[in-house]
Amino acid sequence: MMRFRAVVALGLMFMLLSANACGCLGGGSSKTDVQSTTTTTTLGQELQDLQKAHESGAIDDKQYEKAKKELLKKYNAD
Repeated sequence: MMRFRAVVALGLMFMLLSANACGCLGGGSSKTDVQSTTTTTTLGQELQDLQKAHESGAIDDKQYEKAKKELLKKYNAD
């Protein structure tokens, strides 16, 4: 009985080491996560939102013109 337990314990240890070495347990592997951002708004929608912010007084004339210029530049670059 004692020999059976030792064989089972060694077998389990071997399985855990094998799983860890192949990366199955999150170790032994260097994996890089890649993140990307998708923009779902259009230039027209962003300009309308910007205009609403300007008309409501949330941003002044100077901020509006600067943000508008940046948006146009951003969308022309794509």
